Amino acid sequence: MKKKYLFLALLFPLSLFSQTEKYPTFSDCKNNDVASIEKCFYTNTKKIFFENFETPAIIEKENYTATTNAIFTVTKEGAFKLIYINTPYNEIKTAVKNAFDKFPDVAPATYNNHAIEMKFELPIQFPITDNFISENTTSTKKIKKESLIETVAKKKLADATFLEHNSNLNIPFNHRNYVDYEFALHQADGTHSASKPYTFNEISPYYNLSEEKKKLLKPEKKSWLGKKIWNEHLIQVKNKDYWFTVDALFDVQLGKDNSDVAYTYNNSRIININGEIGNNISFSTSYYESQGRFADYINRFITNRAANVRPKNSEGLVPGRGKTKGFKTDSHDYPVAEAYIAYTPNKHMQFQFGTGKNFIGDGYRSFILSDVSAPTTHLKMKVDFWKIQYTNIWMWNTEPSLSAISNPNEHARKYVAAHYLSINVSKKLNIGLFETAISAGENGMDAGFFNPILFYRSLEFNRGEDAGNAIVGLTSKYKLNNKVSLYAQLMVDEFSVGNFSDLSDWRHKFAYQIGAKYFNAFKVDNLFLQVEYNRARPYTFAHKSPILNYGNYSQPLGHLWGANFWEAIGILRYKKDRWSGSAKIIIGKKGFDLEDQTVSYGGDIYQSYNDRLGDSGIELAQGNTANVFLTDLQANYLINPANNTNLFANLSYRNFSSETNLTSYPSGTNVWFTVGIRADLFNWYFDF
Repeated sequence: MKKKYLFLALLFPLSLFSQTEKYPTFSDCKNNDVASIEKCFYTNTKKIFFENFETPAIIEKENYTATTNAIFTVTKEGAFKLIYINTPYNEIKTAVKNAFDKFPDVAPATYNNHAIEMKFELPIQFPITDNFISENTTSTKKIKKESLIETVAKKKLADATFLEHNSNLNIPFNHRNYVDYEFALHQADGTHSASKPYTFNEISPYYNLSEEKKKLLKPEKKSWLGKKIWNEHLIQVKNKDYWFTVDALFDVQLGKDNSDVAYTYNNSRIININGEIGNNISFSTSYYESQGRFADYINRFITNRAANVRPKNSEGLVPGRGKTKGFKTDSHDYPVAEAYIAYTPNKHMQFQFGTGKNFIGDGYRSFILSDVSAPTTHLKMKVDFWKIQYTNIWMWNTEPSLSAISNPNEHARKYVAAHYLSINVSKKLNIGLFETAISAGENGMDAGFFNPILFYRSLEFNRGEDAGNAIVGLTSKYKLNNKVSLYAQLMVDEFSVGNFSDLSDWRHKFAYQIGAKYFNAFKVDNLFLQVEYNRARPYTFAHKSPILNYGNYSQPLGHLWGANFWEAIGILRYKKDRWSGSAKIIIGKKGFDLEDQTVSYGGDIYQSYNDRLGDSGIELAQGNTANVFLTDLQANYLINPANNTNLFANLSYRNFSSETNLTSYPSGTNVWFTVGIRADLFNWYFDF
């Protein structure tokens, strides 16, 4: 069915204007004066487009809400020619092209009585309404020559630079960069935002990445070096059936804290390769060769983790990155490799296999699944249809603190199967159901866990008593208005229904999160505020057999602090053009174990809960109680939008006070200042 009324937000020419310029002229406009011809051109263009545009069925089916920009030209011969449409839907591209194919030839635009080509941009706002747009809305303001040249140059540069924006590759997950995507999803009704990282094609219906990034390009950079530094990938190859990009990136930092450490630094050289083969196969790989020395409290955390590494072939574990070996006298050498290949058979489904990180949740932290531990081998399947998004993740994790049974020189392996069902109950309310099962053994993951729709808890129970560990979770998100969202998580490791009245029972093992996000806060564009509260009971995520806890590479798979704590977080972020900044405050209280005892107080998920303090009288933050206060200020300047390279400066303050001194978590105050240049490909978490 043809739609005769289309919401047309703006229609303006992308050509050079002057006092002697005349717009293209339809036959019924030729007797008008020059000023009226412009108005007549827009009126006829609207009319013809309305009469010939057929709205694809997919628009209503998928509740598509976005702006599609169509760039077209009226040639020197007076023909309408479609140049570009920024939409991931082939159905929309076809419908717009068909409408332009039916335009009649007109008298071309002229400049000093010479025929010229004139370009126009037609933004089409979906969903389509039946309200005919007023003449005032379609009135056009002429663009200055200088602005126009810059706009056209940026448009061409953006189209040639950001090939990944129309791909099924992951958008590297970084909390600061994801604010824009989350706001776009929030503004659209009935979207899913918890399962991260997002893919480019997943976000493109809601957020025009190319349009936003082209505003940041520097078209005046003409030299090869200038373009590679400020605008482009180092190497980019595009063919009809494939494309790929190669970037040589850095994470180079230099700083100083208030300890005896002479200076802090990080020196990462990174090779990053991305590409696609055909329309279904995507791939990405990143290799990091890194050396570093961090603030004193982080260095002590790294080196004291080495005491638990078996076999003894590591000199520490860098948080979030993995094993390290000594470099010079007091530094760390920690190589990391991440890669994945993705298969996207259709618009509803994608499979990924590789080594990397995943995150499920709407908060800064997540109890469900977070990205605080080292990259791990995983297989992921994501299905998106109707009001449902379903994510399955199978992980092959490593535990350096334990040796494999058959080979004492090999780290123990564990297997985690998880699925997350996100349901849009209404346009404003989303709920999610999560379930995970952890197993271990010489035979690998039980084939039954590869069933994507099975209830894992039932399978884990039937495999044998305490043969594995199962945890269930619930999430929710509510759109309070167009700028504010509320979110929550609940993870239940175990709950004793029979002892419900006794909340101090050790078997009440659960964690929860509540939070709120405020986009464009106080009517200030790009000002973002977030508050969050997290709480985890003692012994949550632990197991009597440490290999079956909810962890990976000696760190939690959930919240960075493990269990037996409460935490409150406040975050402010702001950006303007290439500049951005953030401020973060964290306060909390956590219970640690006493280092000269074998009793577990429930804060370390790598300690067996069989060594617990008792069966009742269990209280939050019990044991060696520590008060934590952290603040963090950061300023960034985006150098290259193609690979997210930034200049940054960071100032952090940490005050940690425990009742008894801890080797891995030293008490005292740490002030740390650092500056550097880095590509934002992942999140660093030093807030512990």
